[in-house]
Amino acid sequence: MRCSTLPTASSNSPAPHVAGSTTVNAPLPQPEGGAAGAAIRTLDLVKQYGSITALAGLTMTVGRGEVFGFLGPNGAGKTTAVKLLVGLTRPTAGQAWLLDVPIGDRVTRRRIGYLPELFRYQDWLTAREVLALHCALADIPAAERPREIEHTLETVGLAARGGDRVGTFSKGMQQRLGLGVALLGRPEVVFLDEPTSALDPVGRRDVREIVRGLKARGATVFLNSHLLSEVELVCDRVAIVDKGRVVALGSLHEVIGGAQAVRVRLTGLNGAGHAALHSYGDVRHEGDWVTVTGLDADAVPDLVADLVRAGVQIHAVEPRHDSLEDRFLQLLTRPDDAAVEDTS
Repeated sequence: MRCSTLPTASSNSPAPHVAGSTTVNAPLPQPEGGAAGAAIRTLDLVKQYGSITALAGLTMTVGRGEVFGFLGPNGAGKTTAVKLLVGLTRPTAGQAWLLDVPIGDRVTRRRIGYLPELFRYQDWLTAREVLALHCALADIPAAERPREIEHTLETVGLAARGGDRVGTFSKGMQQRLGLGVALLGRPEVVFLDEPTSALDPVGRRDVREIVRGLKARGATVFLNSHLLSEVELVCDRVAIVDKGRVVALGSLHEVIGGAQAVRVRLTGLNGAGHAALHSYGDVRHEGDWVTVTGLDADAVPDLVADLVRAGVQIHAVEPRHDSLEDRFLQLLTRPDDAAVEDTS
């Protein structure tokens, strides 16, 4: 496991093995028979710390080659789930598999990369020295390490600062370095816990491109983030967790929902126009503007056509839809006993 921390080596911990090329963008080998299987599976996974339940029966599946967003408020159990999956702690109950092997397997851990939310490197090390150390821990062949280090520095935007000490780096630059450590050795699954923390808009764009590059070569990306607008741009599916449980799971379209809203600025509204509006959804009047919610996006042209046929004058049409943040807040403000939504 390539991890953005400095693990302590021990005699009973085998060095990670990395086979083949270490080029980040090289395609991963596909399983025999073309059956990709699941990258991550959990079944009723529970983690308790004394009287505190951090995870309360987490069940989900993440496909290989998928960019999966794992979302929730602070204290929802997101970081606990990642620590269980990468083998840093053990579950209280339940089961989980990583690349079709039960979690905690040391050989399988060689095939993953991990960027924790909180990490720190020694201030006196240079960026190249940090990467060289982790190349050694990952058992990347010595002959390949210089090329791997320079490629990684270029990938995360630190090529010009590779010889500078970590102590001179801003938080955003340290975040880039931590991401680089997680990418060493061409991992098949990459866990990113708040990867855009402290990054400016350029840095966030760079992370999006890195995530897309990982997906393009067949790697799985498991992404924790509070920046839901970023998640919308890169994730194939998402799970929203609250109080240790999944409250919604599916593609972005499935989680957000197909129902939308449209604002129409109109004049001359008559009885036929009122009937047309109410046939498409809930109606709210705001002066000359009317908002209709609950209709499908494909129905907006039909609504406008019906209003025109009814003799209503249309001056402006503004289709709208819920964002992932809107849906996130809706789910987290519902009653505690509401049913879990699995939309996949």
